[in-house]
Order: sequence, then C-alpha cells, then structure tokens
Amino acid sequence: MAQCLIIADDLTGANATGVLLQKIHYSSFTVIDSEHFEKAVQNECDCIICPTNSRALDSEVAYEKVYITAKMMMSAETQIYCKRIDSTLRGNLGCETDALLDALGESYTAFAVPSFPQSGRIVCGGYMLVNGVPLHKTEAAIDPKTPVSSSSVQKLFTQQSKYPVNSLTIDDLQRGKAHLISAIQKAVQNGVRIITFDCISQEDLDLIAESGIESGIPFICADPGPFSATVVRKKIIPKERKKNMKILAVVGSVNPVARLQVEELFLSQHVVSVCIKTKELITDSEKRAREVERVVQELCTAYTNSSVCCIYGDGLFPENKVDFSEYVQENTNDTIDSLSLTLAETFAEITFRILQKAPYFTGIYTSGGDITAAVCKRFHAA
Repeated sequence: MAQCLIIADDLTGANATGVLLQKIHYSSFTVIDSEHFEKAVQNECDCIICPTNSRALDSEVAYEKVYITAKMMMSAETQIYCKRIDSTLRGNLGCETDALLDALGESYTAFAVPSFPQSGRIVCGGYMLVNGVPLHKTEAAIDPKTPVSSSSVQKLFTQQSKYPVNSLTIDDLQRGKAHLISAIQKAVQNGVRIITFDCISQEDLDLIAESGIESGIPFICADPGPFSATVVRKKIIPKERKKNMKILAVVGSVNPVARLQVEELFLSQHVVSVCIKTKELITDSEKRAREVERVVQELCTAYTNSSVCCIYGDGLFPENKVDFSEYVQENTNDTIDSLSLTLAETFAEITFRILQKAPYFTGIYTSGGDITAAVCKRFHAA
C-alpha cells in the first residue's frame, strides 16, 4: 500500500514531484481521474500523487477540492501527507494547506518549506529569492492568473490561512537539531498550525526533516517537492527498483526550453528518434493518416536499439513553426483551438499505436500539457 499521499495544485507540479521521487528510487503514480481510480493500484507504488488543478480557482472551491481529495485518498497505511505548492508561491497556498490540515485533524501541523535549492529558489530571512532576486520582482509577480504580491512566505500564508502562522529562520537552523526540535514543539504548544522555514540547501532540508520527525509532532509537508522527497527518503523504505526500463518520449511542445531539452537528450545518449511533420497532420485527413503510419512504422522498426526512444514535432524548431491562422483562413470550418486539438490528439494516437506494436516500453514521458492530457485520454488513464 502507498505510504505517501501528495496533493498537488496542478498536473505539472504533481509530475515534477513524481520525478523527484523516482530519482531516489520510489515509485509514484499520478492520479489523473480520481473518480475512476482503483484503490488496489496503491499496492503497486510507494507514493500516490493527486493533482486538483486548483491553483487559479476561487479559494473556497480550491479548499473543497483539496479536502474532498484528501478524505477520498487517505488510508490507515499512509505515513506521509504532502500539500504540493507552487515553487514561486502562486495560487491558494493557505486555504489548500488548511484543507489538508482539516481533513487530517487537530493533531497535525503544516511544515511549509517552499525552497527548491536546485532550481535557484531559496528562503532566507523569511523572504523567497529566485536566483538571488526577491520573488515580488520576478515574473511570478505579474502572472496573469495568480500574481504574487510579496516575497514574505509568512505573510502570504497568513493572508490566506485561517490558522496561526509562525516562522523559523536561518538562525534557528544554525543552532542545530536540538534547538530546532524545541522550537517546533514550542510553536505547536502555542497553537501554531503552520510553521514556515528558511532553507537554502539540501542540508537544510535534511535538518528540517530530521527535526520534524524526531520532534514527535505529526506534520504535513507544504512545499514544491524537495522537502516532501526528503521526508519520504527518511521515513519509508522503497519497493524494489525497476531495472532496464525502455522509455518513449513524446514531445509535442514548441517551447524553446523543450527544444533545448531535446537537444541535450540527443547529445547525452543514444536515442532512437522520429520527427513528425506537423503540417502533414493538419492539412487533410489523408496526409495525416500517412504521416501517422510513417512515424509508427519507423519507430517500431528501430526501437529495440535504444533504451530511450523519442517522437517529436518539427515545430520544435523555429523554421518549421506553423501559423495556424493561415489554415483557418483557408478552411472556415477550422479554428486555432480545433487545429491545436487535432495536433494533440494525433500525437496521442501515434503514441497509442506505437505501444500496441512495441510491447517492451515500460514508461512514457510526455512534454506539453495538451499532449499529456490527450495521451492520458487516448489510453483511458485514470
């Protein structure tokens, strides 16, 4: 039975946390459709991750989604509860943390450790810095859906939570584990339900996790993933690690970052890859069918030669970028949204057919939110 339950505010963050867990040899499942999720699957993994897609929702709705998800997914075997929050503090931090606390009961306290040191996000003196820049001066401050108005972690939680919030700083961490345990216990005795922590390194994450565990205080992790992964590593033993995995990467994103990632992948190891001609997928149904068959055939012919295989759209490169507006003008029955959907669904269909013909794949990596959603839908994945 899964011993860790992580509730995330969006799918991308959920999967990012899953990756952190996989890297330290813990198996994790992301639940796309909780209504059709079979709880027996929990026996097959160490951690269950549930995205509520609530980051940009009204706070009351976000609270309800987290509370209901927690009540539905929690079990007697669960040792670790985590509320995955955004690494730049966007969204409903306070009310979603409140929801998980309320679902678990009065004995629990939230440890908010929003640092992600490997990604340049740290908290020092109570303020979040992103690559050395105060959070309120970064792009997160002008996010169109969930702007962030302050760099103060305690202030943001206090504004959103109904519970008392207190902070432990670098000074507390410098004084060692015994002091930190005492400070945690004292805060809880004074009625604090959310404790925010300074943190600038993995060593700090280890110290906070060990202090929390040894304090005897039942706590939930409220963080973007690294603190949760640290607590998991210190509290539960992973199931047997899978070996010799063959991975299919499906890259439909046209983001410049995705292009750099693909180029790095191709440079770092041998990859069997097939490039998809994007224009063929949206010109007409006959060309689309031929392109689908070509990609599937080429990949399945060569896939045994590498542990990593990749299909990717040629739109990843600027010179091949498709201007949807031109196609919309030529065919009034199409819209930009319908063409985007066609692309995503065709990528999903190619993926589905490859896995039908190539039985040795043990995992799929998808890039692009619309591609991920389309693949999950095509495979009827819960």
